[in-house]
Amino acid sequence: MEVTVFAPATVSNLGPGFDVLGLALEGPGDRVTARLADALYLDAPDGVPSDPLKNTAGVAAQEVLRRTGAAGVHLTLHKGMAVGTGLGSSAASAVAAAVATNHLLGHPLSQAELLECAVEGEALVSGRHADNVAPCLYGGLVLVRHDFQVLQLPLPEMTVVTVTPDFELPTKRAREVLPRQVPLAAMVRTASDIGSLVHACHVGDLPLLGRALHDEVVTPVRSKLIPGGPQAIAAARHAGAFAASISGAGPTCFALTTAHADAIGQAMAQAFAAAGLSSTARHCRLPQPGARVL
Repeated sequence: MEVTVFAPATVSNLGPGFDVLGLALEGPGDRVTARLADALYLDAPDGVPSDPLKNTAGVAAQEVLRRTGAAGVHLTLHKGMAVGTGLGSSAASAVAAAVATNHLLGHPLSQAELLECAVEGEALVSGRHADNVAPCLYGGLVLVRHDFQVLQLPLPEMTVVTVTPDFELPTKRAREVLPRQVPLAAMVRTASDIGSLVHACHVGDLPLLGRALHDEVVTPVRSKLIPGGPQAIAAARHAGAFAASISGAGPTCFALTTAHADAIGQAMAQAFAAAGLSSTARHCRLPQPGARVL
């Protein structure tokens, strides 16, 4: 017996929601095929650790095995996106492995328990947070509390545009530049923006959503690490997007819009080209589902 699970790419942070907000995408993602075994094994593509204890997929599956008392599983990981793009590559591997292992064992663990297993995998490379793992697992737009409770938010009809430059930005590097202290006034404004963003989603107020998707703490310091990043965000807004920012740790940038998605993607790609980087633009309607069995 074997099962294959697909886990999608994600956009995390969404402006003020650092380590709190995440959004599932359509298109790129990771696949994991699992079959029962006498221990934990992992086949991984070149350039990705094949030691299961050094790979987010292996660590997540190991946690499922530990919780269920199962003997083992043999995983085959197929990467559908590059690492270091800001689209939740490590989270997708962890989620796909956890869901596949759980499915193979007859669904002994709940979604909340699977989230915890995937977080164990994600912690291997980017810390104990679930802003990529949660939307990858649950789908749609989610807010993750500090205790890992997942709150799914409604999404007004819109399109998300992502543009990924040919430039790798390791999550570790992007976290190293984060400020260790935040001014009280900035914290208050950030809290106000997150609350406004949640309200805007519930009532479908896109202009408010655009104003709320603003970040003065993380985005300014991370954008300096991305050649053409600030210009791509500005170009998106100039081309008609009502909101734009960095996806996760970057370098991918994203924009939200109700029209002209192709033109917005082209404008962002041109900004990266002016900085000497080729890029890949994609767009999809929202919401999108999370991990699923193929």
